[in-house]
Amino acid sequence: MKTTLPISGLLALAMTGFIAIMTETLPAGLLPQISRGLNISPSLAGQLVTAYALGSLLAAIPLTTLTRSWRRRPALMTAIMGFLAFNTLTALTSNLMVIMVARFMAGAAAGLAWGLLAGYARRMVPLPLQGRAMAVAMTGAPVALAIGVPLGTWLGSVVSWQTVFGLISILTLALAGWVMVNVPDFPGQRSQDSQPVSKVFVTPGVRPILLVIVLWVFAHNILYTYIAPLLAPAGLTGQIDRILLAFGLSALGGIWIAGAVVDRWLRYAVLLSLAGFALAIFGWGLAGSSPVVIYSSVILWGATFGGAPALLQTASADTAGADADIAQSMIVVAWNLAIAGGGITGGLLLQHAGISAFPWTVLALLAFGLITVWGARAHGFKPGARGVYKTR
Repeated sequence: MKTTLPISGLLALAMTGFIAIMTETLPAGLLPQISRGLNISPSLAGQLVTAYALGSLLAAIPLTTLTRSWRRRPALMTAIMGFLAFNTLTALTSNLMVIMVARFMAGAAAGLAWGLLAGYARRMVPLPLQGRAMAVAMTGAPVALAIGVPLGTWLGSVVSWQTVFGLISILTLALAGWVMVNVPDFPGQRSQDSQPVSKVFVTPGVRPILLVIVLWVFAHNILYTYIAPLLAPAGLTGQIDRILLAFGLSALGGIWIAGAVVDRWLRYAVLLSLAGFALAIFGWGLAGSSPVVIYSSVILWGATFGGAPALLQTASADTAGADADIAQSMIVVAWNLAIAGGGITGGLLLQHAGISAFPWTVLALLAFGLITVWGARAHGFKPGARGVYKTR
């Protein structure tokens, strides 16, 4: 039995996640350039992010279901080629409608990719290494947020915003070769072994996990989306780049910690992560005008959120067993619903209640999440070391 991780193959999966997050979030960093380049308002330019999220939200479950019988590498390559085609189209056209369609389709490719990555990483290693393998495969998202998006935003001030998307396409082409060389292929699931989506959804433990994902990501995005006004009382609005860098670096540390403990203490890692996040936001609520408190809270927030994808997707895959890919596609839907909900709720809070309401709203969500995890002891978030991967 292999006792070491296939690092090169797992990093190729991580790069797939990196490109998915870069493709999703770059328009936010390039908003002024896109607005000027297409001669549209910033609010309309912001809908490039919305179109991508809608693609992921609507396509994740159907595409994962459609491709579940495919061999795994061709399915993954389909998603990667989707990024390549639609980012290239975005780079080459100035037609807003074409760009919106390309963004929607790129989001659909992301929905497929995220539905595959967790299960793929697990199949590349034996049971004792599955948690750590998933932690490595999930590093792409925080690296994109901590380094990739700031770098892409800076590049947008040097070259055109469409050139930045072209560079992402070149990176995607290199990834395709990397996957073909270093990522092994696996058979898909036989149609007679497949469960319908509705049956996977009612599998004991799946719904509590999805609810925790919605609550956790909802709370995170209320803060992350409106980080700029939240920093104003501490006089840190001009340090957003440093704040986000601190968040991203601590999130990388959180992934390392999650990878070290997920196979033995998954339940306790989730409980402590939610509790640590709540502690960080409680401090923010009490002393949101203190720069020291803000930086400390952001670092603890990042450390506790960074491991969330690995922890939650491991719990989901363990619970769903042979139907892990379908469960992962449900996670994509839940995640994107939470992103949209966090953005809308944060906007309403900012408009009607002010920033002082943010920490306490987030704390309420996290408390609900802690209660859900605590109650899912029998199914979903079991105590002790992870059990054998279920098959039928």
